[in-house]
Amino acid sequence: MTASTELDIFLARYDPTIEALARALKRRMDARMPGATRTVYDNYNGLVIGYGGDDKANHAILSLAVMPRWVNLFFLKGAMLDDPAGILLGEGSQVRHIKLHAVDDFDAPAVEPLIAQAIAAAEPPIPGDGPAPLVIKSISAKQRPRRPG
Repeated sequence: MTASTELDIFLARYDPTIEALARALKRRMDARMPGATRTVYDNYNGLVIGYGGDDKANHAILSLAVMPRWVNLFFLKGAMLDDPAGILLGEGSQVRHIKLHAVDDFDAPAVEPLIAQAIAAAEPPIPGDGPAPLVIKSISAKQRPRRPG
């Protein structure tokens, strides 16, 4: 089974509305970072698709975390970003996120500058083009339900 087919199976476990949102957001992220390595973790709490210069977890700069009722856009070094609109959520020492309930949330004007900052600071750098590997890194044996109760 290919990684793409496996990811399709993971996404199909969600409510159709969340599945459609996650697929649309993934297309947006893939278009924004065409050469990025996409690393998938089907974790206990949700499905995570990380974007980075390679498949090492600590090199991911952005990720989509698909939850039963929404999708989070995580900025793995979000605490260092300039966020004049104040849209980033979280109080940890590094990670910040934006809750996405619709594709329009991703397309909001304040989001793109944050993505651009994250890409500019990526180490290793995100390739601007070329192959975009999709790697399934882990699948948790135990998982919370993917659809709301």
